[in-house]
Amino acid sequence: MKLLEIIREMGLNEEFATSKDLQDTISYLSGKEKVLLLATSNRFDMHDGDVPKSTLLARIVEKALEGKAELIEVPKLNIYNCEGNVSTKNGNNCGVLKAALQDKEKNPTGELRCWASFNNADDELYKIANPLFESDAVVFFGSIRWGTANAYYQKLIERLTWLENRHTTLQEENLLEGKDAGFIFTGQNWNGAEAVTLQKQVHEFFGFSTPQELYWNWQYTRDEKDETQASYKKSYSVFTKEFKIADKLPTSEIRRRTASGRLGGEI
Repeated sequence: MKLLEIIREMGLNEEFATSKDLQDTISYLSGKEKVLLLATSNRFDMHDGDVPKSTLLARIVEKALEGKAELIEVPKLNIYNCEGNVSTKNGNNCGVLKAALQDKEKNPTGELRCWASFNNADDELYKIANPLFESDAVVFFGSIRWGTANAYYQKLIERLTWLENRHTTLQEENLLEGKDAGFIFTGQNWNGAEAVTLQKQVHEFFGFSTPQELYWNWQYTRDEKDETQASYKKSYSVFTKEFKIADKLPTSEIRRRTASGRLGGEI
């Protein structure tokens, strides 16, 4: 299905298909067999129809990849904080073999080695780790808040540190070798491009491949001192205009999610 047809089917303005950054991302990911899309921005559940800008972008990519992509809303999962085992008084204990989750259903490969999963029976990191192992590429979507990635992204990337630690400190296999990563974030007025550059380097440390087509941001204004109410109100309409997204989407479609945190339907 062509991008223009997808835009029409999703009820968005046809001119949205002209976004070069988005086109480049979709074109690149179209060559992959399986792609994991992780939306990390959040809104209060009772705010019907208020969908984060980055989540809208993730849904477009999901649709464009025609069954090759799985989209998960990270804030809907129960993911515990990182325990800091990478830097204890006894040294680095992150990702060691003893931390492997002892549950064949949640950890079928045996490669999920995170103490926070091991110590908390209701932790749901496995719902991300297992699709990640099966995917050719993973793209993180989210919001720039106070000049850096939003809290749900930061929690997640810290919880995935055992993947980086496996091939650095522990000198084991790089489980991420050959997998592409991406970071597509939206923000209001400060530090968006810098945040993308930083996270691209983080992903390189993790052992991902980091193609430029998967790293970009949208920011409403470069005036970091513009904190007016008018600016914040205008940013969403400017975003939808620039990307040609319909300003109002059907509430029933926006809120259609499964209990697992995965989006159960199309936008």
